[in-house]
Amino acid sequence: MRNIIEVKDLSKLYKYKGGEKKAIDTVSFSVKEGEVFGILGPNGAGKTTTIKILTTLLLPSSGTATVLGYDVSSESHKIRDKINFVFGGEKGVYGRLTATEYLYYFCTLYKIPKKRQSDLIAELLETVGLQETGKQKTHTFSKGMIQRLHIARCLINSPKLLFLDEPTIGLDPVGAQLLRNLVRELAGKGITIILTTHYMQEADELCDRIAFIKNGTLSLVGKPEEIKNSCNHLQLFEAIISIVNLEGLKADKKFSNIEADEIKWPFHSVRFELNNELDASSLQTYLSQYGEVLKIQRKPISLEDAYIYYMNDVGEEG
Repeated sequence: MRNIIEVKDLSKLYKYKGGEKKAIDTVSFSVKEGEVFGILGPNGAGKTTTIKILTTLLLPSSGTATVLGYDVSSESHKIRDKINFVFGGEKGVYGRLTATEYLYYFCTLYKIPKKRQSDLIAELLETVGLQETGKQKTHTFSKGMIQRLHIARCLINSPKLLFLDEPTIGLDPVGAQLLRNLVRELAGKGITIILTTHYMQEADELCDRIAFIKNGTLSLVGKPEEIKNSCNHLQLFEAIISIVNLEGLKADKKFSNIEADEIKWPFHSVRFELNNELDASSLQTYLSQYGEVLKIQRKPISLEDAYIYYMNDVGEEG
């Protein structure tokens, strides 16, 4: 598969009164045609800045980026009619219009011939599962319905490349699952998708490859399974403990990243990372000083575990 995006030493510098800040710093990566490529990082890490440059909404300060073989700085006009994007949230929908009227408006903006518009809109509403709500005012839509309408809108120009910036933010579990199913369907049709999200399970489920970005720089790029396997050295455990000394457990330096959820007092589900000072074979005996250990097992590494590791300083030092 050919590279549909190529980014080389890309940087974006914002200047403000009294100083300047690099939003992204010498970022390099490529995306293959037909991939779902995730860009993950904390707020302010540079995810949205990167997407805005790739969608030609911002110019880079230095470095190069090509999309579909065209340079984002000098050939943006050749890119825009071949891509589209959806930013998370409810903005951009005109509440007094019906879903059909909203799509007619954008069909006109995209210069779709009038004789094609009705059939195209019907097809788009069916694609996103809104075929029964075409005559409904959009101000009555749920957040999930609005996001699916946004996706219908961004498919009007039959894009080869689709940018989804936190598309499931604020959605309930049902709405988020419907949207994830839609992303899979679009990827199955050969549309390349760039996805940013804070939901690690979502990224693990949808992405072919993932890039971790922190403080404007990429720390890792790989397949979800490769990223998780790179953290197999972490000693993560889950235990069910009838706790008599929770504060003592939390303060114990032999453990880190402790999370304790009460099941029914005094029973707790405890997740933690075992530091090297304590051998795993003696773990159950050691834990018994804090309460009766009913169950203990090694925790499989999740993408969230890997994300936390690489976003922490220890991940950089490792």
